[in-house]
Amino acid sequence: MAYKVNNGRLYPVTGPEKNRDKGIGGANGGDGNFRQLLKKTIERKPEIKISAHALRRLDQRNLKLTDNDMKNLETAMDKVEAKGARESLMLYKEMAFVASVRNRTIITAVGQKDAKENVFTNIDSAVIIDED
Repeated sequence: MAYKVNNGRLYPVTGPEKNRDKGIGGANGGDGNFRQLLKKTIERKPEIKISAHALRRLDQRNLKLTDNDMKNLETAMDKVEAKGARESLMLYKEMAFVASVRNRTIITAVGQKDAKENVFTNIDSAVIIDED
């Protein structure tokens, strides 16, 4: 029988320590899927967020986004991210969004009426998004 010393006392080795070689207990979660879970977590892209400023602008300008709209914006964000963009102008339906690609966050939103006289600065890319 094996023993371990803990706080100056001798204890027989039983329980989880005994089962580590078998992949039971510990970080494996009991079924050996830790590696798969870690891989999925790493590969999963975080959802896009909408900043408080952009939420106020959407509300002030009575602009509504559906779940499908969010999916389309997320797909466009993935595309500009793959091209190495950092700040992007995203044109969708009758709206324009400025997004931080690094943070996956919509920074501001503008409707078609408000966009006519606007100048968009500090962007390094632009994407026109099709409706699905």
